[in-house]
Amino acid sequence: MKKLTISVSDDVYAGLHQRVGRRRISRFLDELARPHVVAPDLSAAYRDMAEDQDRECEAREWVEAVVADATHEPR
Repeated sequence: MKKLTISVSDDVYAGLHQRVGRRRISRFLDELARPHVVAPDLSAAYRDMAEDQDRECEAREWVEAVVADATHEPR
């Protein structure tokens, strides 16, 4: 974790303090900025999805239904 000093206007600080809370501002800003500046680890995300057996079963059923509809095969 790195410490960062930033400057914000008084009204932004007051709004953050009121809405988020004094001890939560850093976490709030980190979570807000993260999707804009940190590339997601797609390999890990795909691996996690592949390990979800229920999701994989549903996906397989969906693909088979789409193929059947496209080829007009009875299910």
